[in-house]
Amino acid sequence: QVQLVESGGGLVQAGGSLRLSCAASGGTLRTYFMGWFRQAPGKEREFVAALTWSGANTNYADSVKGRFTVSRDNTKNTVYPQMSSLKPEDTAVYYCARARQSTPFGALVTEGSYDSWGQGTQVTVSS
Repeated sequence: QVQLVESGGGLVQAGGSLRLSCAASGGTLRTYFMGWFRQAPGKEREFVAALTWSGANTNYADSVKGRFTVSRDNTKNTVYPQMSSLKPEDTAVYYCARARQSTPFGALVTEGSYDSWGQGTQVTVSS
């Protein structure tokens, strides 16, 4: 059973940047699509971004498009979102997830497309 561990969260001022990491153990990420979700206090978990196994194709929520960039290093079994121009509304717990095999790219926005989740890392953006 693969285990996903996020890191890199913290407190940052509005306009700042953070890079999160999602590392896997006990399994590979190389041939899997990956996604990032977030959950703000009192809100449902929402899709943030996703990428294919090669990283060649990506998809972003409108709320982060142009500010967040997801990438991966398959040699390190790790996925990264680079988050820039952060806003207070980006404050949330951020989760990485590994998609089920054969998940269509268009289905990556849906939580049900993923079968392995990390424990989350807190990102707090102060105004």
